[in-house]
Amino acid sequence: MRGLQDLFCELPDGRAANARHSLADVLLIAFAAMLCGAESCVDFAAFGRDKQDVLSEFLQLDHGVPSHDTFSRTFRLLEPAAFEVVFRRFMTAFAAALAHAQGDQDERLPVLAIDGKSLRGAVEAAGSTTPLHLVTVWSAEQRLVLGQRLAAGRSEVTAAREIIALLDLAGSIVTADALHGSRRTAQAIRARSGDYALMIKGNRGPLHRAAAALFANVEPAAAASPHTSAAHGRVEERRAWVRAVPDWAETYRFDGLVAMARIDARRLVNGQEERQTRYVALSCLLHPDEVLRVVRAHWSIENSQHWILDVAFGEDRIHTRNDHTAQNLAILRRLALNLLRSDPTKDSIRLKVKKAGWNNSFLKSLLAQMR
Repeated sequence: MRGLQDLFCELPDGRAANARHSLADVLLIAFAAMLCGAESCVDFAAFGRDKQDVLSEFLQLDHGVPSHDTFSRTFRLLEPAAFEVVFRRFMTAFAAALAHAQGDQDERLPVLAIDGKSLRGAVEAAGSTTPLHLVTVWSAEQRLVLGQRLAAGRSEVTAAREIIALLDLAGSIVTADALHGSRRTAQAIRARSGDYALMIKGNRGPLHRAAAALFANVEPAAAASPHTSAAHGRVEERRAWVRAVPDWAETYRFDGLVAMARIDARRLVNGQEERQTRYVALSCLLHPDEVLRVVRAHWSIENSQHWILDVAFGEDRIHTRNDHTAQNLAILRRLALNLLRSDPTKDSIRLKVKKAGWNNSFLKSLLAQMR
């Protein structure tokens, strides 16, 4: 696996040709600072000054530590599309190396979840603009972010298809919420050799109505064993049914469609009962228990990525937006989250961030994984 520093060296540098600090050094210092909880360019510069002895073990630092203006200028001018390419390349190799080291022999289809998240703090003064909206691809089993794409004009569907087109999905099953349950998204996934489990909601018209009719008289004995979870005063029970639909791909022009699933959820929230029925389009015939696993794995992106980014990294409260800064720092945060997540110690992400700042040995052990 190529080190992160080598890949950073390949990025186009939008700064002046006589810039004193190399782009790779600036990015690596910012990355190390973010592992320790830094949120802004001012934080990065302060971290560099206080941790210069540690950083000198990895970097030359011939001109000392960059100023906060240097960090700010770098992230404003760095092209996010090129940064995203480096991020995807590194994470593909990192995830493969991690799976090999763990000896992962799970024969079930790995789940890649696609979902969007807004940077709520990244707005202009007085909230005169909408926040930036990013779409990420999440490996549910490894709990790693594999890719990110800006949803231009807040078009999450378009951004999702763009990032799908850049990934090798062979041997994986892609999940997405009902916003993405369309023919074009299914076609994009199949074009990259992936399978899918896509939610189908009522506005999909004929396909949704056909699914409702197909499962109108389901037999309880044909359902998956009830899956029950309880947390924070909420108890949820889920059941699933699956039926093959060999002619539906052609009938409804839904590429690769071979089966439909129905999932019934019954929730008790503070003593109040809620019921919901959802339909899922499948490009491979799965057992009902496997459908429940796949759909449940999709929602790990909320708790294990979105929530952690806000709690441990303060993403929603960060107001940086100038030029490309917010988008580039979002990539760096996801890279930091991936590294902290892959660390084998059992501490929470929030505690690992604190330990990286307190304990130089722990910080160096993290940075050594990226070389």
